[in-house]
Amino acid sequence: MPRELNVERVRSMDEDDIAARIKGLEEALFNLRFRNAMKQLENPLEIRNLRRDLARLKTILSEHRSGLRPLGA
Repeated sequence: MPRELNVERVRSMDEDDIAARIKGLEEALFNLRFRNAMKQLENPLEIRNLRRDLARLKTILSEHRSGLRPLGA
């Protein structure tokens, strides 16, 4: 499972890479939720951690798009 997100490394990525990573995390979150519904998930806290990483990525992308904090800065 993905480890905790390194925010500084994400800020050095470009917008397309972040968007691709968001899409990948959304798919992983769907799979975790599905496995949890089928009672096959050993650690349900993985869902919370993935959700938070997803929120961090979306926040960084939103800050960049609104001009608050450009990527690579």
